[in-house]
Amino acid sequence: YSLEKLYEYLPLLESVSIVPVGLSKFRDGLYPLMPFTKEDAKMVIETVNKWQRKAYEEFGLHFVHASDEWYLLAEQELPKSDNYDGYLQLENGVGMLRLLMEEFDEAFHLLKKSLKKMNPIKKHFVMKQEHHISMATGKLAYPVIKELAGHIEELFPKLHIEVYCIRNGFFGEKITVAGLLTGQDIIHQLKDKKLGERLILPDCLLRFGEEVLLDDVTLSELENALQVKIDIVKSSGQDFVDIIVGEYIYG
Repeated sequence: YSLEKLYEYLPLLESVSIVPVGLSKFRDGLYPLMPFTKEDAKMVIETVNKWQRKAYEEFGLHFVHASDEWYLLAEQELPKSDNYDGYLQLENGVGMLRLLMEEFDEAFHLLKKSLKKMNPIKKHFVMKQEHHISMATGKLAYPVIKELAGHIEELFPKLHIEVYCIRNGFFGEKITVAGLLTGQDIIHQLKDKKLGERLILPDCLLRFGEEVLLDDVTLSELENALQVKIDIVKSSGQDFVDIIVGEYIYG
């Protein structure tokens, strides 16, 4: 019914996003809510697809978009980039993973071209260097980050990237986005892990304009606790490639 009423505002209303509510563990005394299941996610996607077809035929836009969580929960492929109408709902987690994958593909293609043009002596040196690094993210993005890191490892046989999935112990394990992870959870779950020369973390962990996480743990405190250098990566695919190989490929 809500989508039916909102549809009346097209084309002035450009987009609507459907995002599953995040259920934290702090729910004592609140109305009982159940987390969505795989079957629920499939039904949401079917509904979204139906309204998208209708809106595209009539107005040339897709109107309603399901956030990335629905597709991962349903174990379905993310929509292609054309379905996102220019990624109008990125801040709501709609299309973030698809955009990252597309940007990565472009950056990865350029990386391979750079290797082909590289001086043979430098290329031999780069390919023979042994590097061990690590990355950490939330449960939602973990499969995609793991896949992208794997592509880089295939290109550089001596580069080993360990990707860690951090569970959200602070807010509860039903909260799966990286942006709501805390320093204490990262420290607790990585303190005995092999982190290599450096640990790469996403910038969404930090408060805007600060080097501080949600629970007031600073980056320097995180580095001291884990005894590893920490690099922060922005959300673009180019930044993803550059943070991993940039310093010894382009430098």
